[in-house]
Amino acid sequence: MGMVVKNNLSAVRTLNILNQNSTALTKSLSKVSSGMRINSAQDDASGYGISERMRVRIRSLDQANQNAQNDSSLMKTAEGAVANTVDILRTLKERAINAANDSNTDEDRATIQKEVNQFIDQIDDNALVQFNGKYLVDGSKNNAITETKTVLLNQSLGTGTTSGSALTELTNRAGDSLEILSNDYYQISWVQNGKITTVSGLASAITLGSLLASDLLGSGAGEVMEAPGTADGMIGSTASLTDKFKNALYTPDKRAGIAYVATTAGVTNQIAGLTINILDSEGNVKKAANAALDAFKQYQRAENQTWGDAAEKQAMTFHIGSEANVAIKVGLTDMRAEALGLKGSDNSKILVTTKENANASINVIENALAKALDQQTTIGAIEARLEYTSANLTTSSENVQAAESTIRDADMAKEMTNYTKNNVLLQSAQAMLAQANQNSSAVLSLLQ
Repeated sequence: MGMVVKNNLSAVRTLNILNQNSTALTKSLSKVSSGMRINSAQDDASGYGISERMRVRIRSLDQANQNAQNDSSLMKTAEGAVANTVDILRTLKERAINAANDSNTDEDRATIQKEVNQFIDQIDDNALVQFNGKYLVDGSKNNAITETKTVLLNQSLGTGTTSGSALTELTNRAGDSLEILSNDYYQISWVQNGKITTVSGLASAITLGSLLASDLLGSGAGEVMEAPGTADGMIGSTASLTDKFKNALYTPDKRAGIAYVATTAGVTNQIAGLTINILDSEGNVKKAANAALDAFKQYQRAENQTWGDAAEKQAMTFHIGSEANVAIKVGLTDMRAEALGLKGSDNSKILVTTKENANASINVIENALAKALDQQTTIGAIEARLEYTSANLTTSSENVQAAESTIRDADMAKEMTNYTKNNVLLQSAQAMLAQANQNSSAVLSLLQ
């Protein structure tokens, strides 16, 4: 190529290389300073899109983990209230057993009753525990779709027991006679709406069905249910029982027990306790007979329907996933004193002011304790699940973050190598541009 002064092509080419080296150095500097291989979609379009989706998932997993931890805190608050109620119920049972002992005077029992009243009021205070302004165990967060009835089940009586069995003919599950004589006496107490009712009479004059009949205990009490040994029907109305109860308790040609079912559903009409006591002609307690006959344990608790419309249930939903519909539904039952059967809707509380009332109150407190422990174990199971959920979300977030780091993060050793190389090349290009610019001055010698 000839010597020209208008176009210094060597300088132009060197300038182009200088600009390329400057751009490469800028990119290397950006990667080294940010620590990321991909700073924009320009660096790696597909990698940028993948890593951004991963970043969204990481933040979603972290928020779900925060949700699980908040939910766990909520459940711990509820468990604390229920645990305190369990402690109170243990104390109440101690007081009831104490009051049932005739070493106490009526004045002593009146003093015990004052304690009982305060403990029951504290149970109501426990039920009003809040978390972030939400009441937890006052029944407002229950998931009961419909009202349920109290169901008391006795599985200690002989397999041939029916509602028509005379008390003197009853046997235990092993087939041994309960040895109830015709001159023995029965004493039956039941508690509904906070009131204790006691009825007594001769054992020879009554059958098991009559003993538990509503005309004896009161029209608002309940009815005895049994399976007649066939698949179609029971004595009484099958509609009185839930499907769960019928399927679990009654099977074709085999009776699983005698059940006593409340007449009306709901907390107000629940049977809080049923106590049957057999006494001989001299008033002595027949323990062997009572062990089988007074064994009606709570199988199903009475609950009110959840407040609100059927489509708007009040049970809580814990969203514990990074995607839609990854949630668990949590319902907390009613832990008020009325729901536990310790008092009525008119604020009347169970009494221990007499030996008979104190004895009847023991089974009421036992049933209340069963309800409280069932709720406490339910809460504990949910807490354990939330703990595992939080651990799983933490692991998932770490794994996604590791994958995102592989795509997005810069290898600092490699990028520093590139930066040093590009820096040297830039300086070299600058020096050569200066040399190229000096080449044009050589043409001047021809013009002298």
